[in-house]
Amino acid sequence: MSLRWQTDQAKAAQQQKLAEPENAAAAAAASSNNKMSWGTELWDQYDNLSIHTNKGIEVLDKYANFLRDRVVIETEYAGKLRRLVKNYQPKKKEEEDNEFTSRQAFRNLLKEVGDLAGQREVVSETLQLQIIQGVTLLSKTLREDRKKCLNDGTMLQQALSAQLSSLERAKRNYDKAYRDSEKAVENYKKADMDFNLSRAEVERYKNIMTSKIQQSDDAKNEYANQLQKTNNLQQQHYGILLPAVFNRLQELDEKRTRGIREFIIGAADVESSVAPIIARCMEGIVKAGESINETEDSLKVIERYQSGFTPPTDIPFEDLSKMDPSAVPQSNYSSVPYNHLTIKSGTLTAAKLKKARGGILNSIFGSNKQRQIIEACITMKNSLTADGQKEDFSDLPPNQQRKKLQAKIAELQHKVDQETNTRDGLMKMKIVYEANSSLGNPMTVEGQLNESEHELEKLKVNLKKYQGFLDKANQLQVANNSPQSNRNQLQNGHRTSRHSNGSASADDHHDGDDQPDDAGSLSSSSASPESGLGTSHTSLPGSGQGSANENAAGEETTYETEVELLQPLGTCRALYPFEATSEGSIPMNEGEELQVIENDQGDGWTRVRRANNSNGWDEGFVPTSYIECTLFA
Repeated sequence: MSLRWQTDQAKAAQQQKLAEPENAAAAAAASSNNKMSWGTELWDQYDNLSIHTNKGIEVLDKYANFLRDRVVIETEYAGKLRRLVKNYQPKKKEEEDNEFTSRQAFRNLLKEVGDLAGQREVVSETLQLQIIQGVTLLSKTLREDRKKCLNDGTMLQQALSAQLSSLERAKRNYDKAYRDSEKAVENYKKADMDFNLSRAEVERYKNIMTSKIQQSDDAKNEYANQLQKTNNLQQQHYGILLPAVFNRLQELDEKRTRGIREFIIGAADVESSVAPIIARCMEGIVKAGESINETEDSLKVIERYQSGFTPPTDIPFEDLSKMDPSAVPQSNYSSVPYNHLTIKSGTLTAAKLKKARGGILNSIFGSNKQRQIIEACITMKNSLTADGQKEDFSDLPPNQQRKKLQAKIAELQHKVDQETNTRDGLMKMKIVYEANSSLGNPMTVEGQLNESEHELEKLKVNLKKYQGFLDKANQLQVANNSPQSNRNQLQNGHRTSRHSNGSASADDHHDGDDQPDDAGSLSSSSASPESGLGTSHTSLPGSGQGSANENAAGEETTYETEVELLQPLGTCRALYPFEATSEGSIPMNEGEELQVIENDQGDGWTRVRRANNSNGWDEGFVPTSYIECTLFA
């Protein structure tokens, strides 16, 4: 029996040697076909591969979360930029300042920042719709495929473990059967050598031995069969089945890695796609900054706030030794407004004018209360515009008034042109409808045409009204540019009047009454013939006018003083005739000879003098360009 067992062992060893080359060839073929693949290189790293692929998908999810947080930041940034631009938009009351280049540049800056906010919104939306959704979908697909691969690997591992368990059981059975057969053979040999046993006893031991040997052979064959199955399954498991699962995991991981690469590049492309627009926004901001012109802004400040008035001249020195001792000395030259009403050798004071004006109003309107009502009505004569200014903008300085009126006229003219075009279009439409009634009913256009005509008439009336305002303002400007008004300067907001003797007249201020001083408003009209209180344009000393008017108004008589005439600086000859149309100027005929008593001080007027028929002198101003001067050495 021992020899037989040895023979069986030798046959099994020989079969195993014959199978080894086949197994080696199959493994070599699999290795050559899957070189540097997970299936061949990591055949025994199932658990590590499972952990690695799970971490890789977690990295993909982390990148998706990063993109979501970035989208939130981009959205918040764009929203805050929008709010910033909205908060710093110029208010409606600041629209008039938009003419300055710095304000225009800031407005353009806000526009460009708003465009930047729009590009950040584009980045946010594109990342959300393209990148984040792609990453989320890829992560979901990878998780599902990984789960399937791991399930297949688990099933393969379980099948191999079951086969190994069967092989282990067969080996144990074979080992037990083999030991039992060896013991039965040994018992049979002892019984065969024992002559005390009967033939039947020996035959029984022999049958037991034969049975045990048969059981051992059966267990051996089962063990060999299970071993063959296990080897074949193990070879297929590690050579084909499990590598296929690992290769699928490798493909999933490479797909994940490739996906991260593409998504990162895609996110950068999203940013790059708006980079040219952002660059243009930056160029716009730089352009807005370069458009700022400090010189132009300074000129616009002058253009906006220039009043048209000239600065006040020096306060003249009052020689008390040459003044009337009975006259009250004036200590404050700018306490009350001076008026332009000059009489023979003195002045009609503002206080006297105020009394005269009050007396006239009282005689006309009776009580003081009625007079205040009438004055209020006169004050409210001009209606106010929407921004609180007078309709003719007379509350503005002359230059600003003319600019406002010119702008209003341009606006009205534009509206007139538009309404005219509308009316012409309606008229043509009506003619077409009348010619071909199938195109439309002419009566449907009649109402619109009448409304357009009415609106056009209103616009023309307003245009004519504002053109009248502008003409009046230009006439006032001519009057203000007269020599007398140019040289009657403002001192602290009040006017003084230059006289032939070089002194300035000041209003009497010793009345002490606390009533509102309206002498300023009276003085502005006292020089006009319509006021009934002023004199003509030849109202300089020596003209002989003014005293009679003052006495007629019931005022105190003016003081008489001897006025020392200014020494002539030379003579002049009139090149052209000149008609005096403004206060302080005098007319002259072509070729007339006059005395020059004051040179042109830069305002375009020269002060001259000539003898009159009443053994007096007429003094006044004439345009410098109208005369030819010959000054004394």
